[in-house]
Amino acid sequence: MTEGDAPPVDRRMLEALVCPMTHAPLSYDAERQELVSKAAHLAYPIRGGIPIMLESEARALD
Repeated sequence: MTEGDAPPVDRRMLEALVCPMTHAPLSYDAERQELVSKAAHLAYPIRGGIPIMLESEARALD
């Protein structure tokens, strides 16, 4: 499975998740397959339909 063939993400699950650093809401970036925390300036990857909510795996936002 390639990144372009990522399984669909459950919207209800996304609504329940918050940033583990700030506890702020996250926004879903479907194109990049990431959950974005504007409060923490981090983007958490979604791999195989599973959000990876670890700071060490997050990408810093500019």
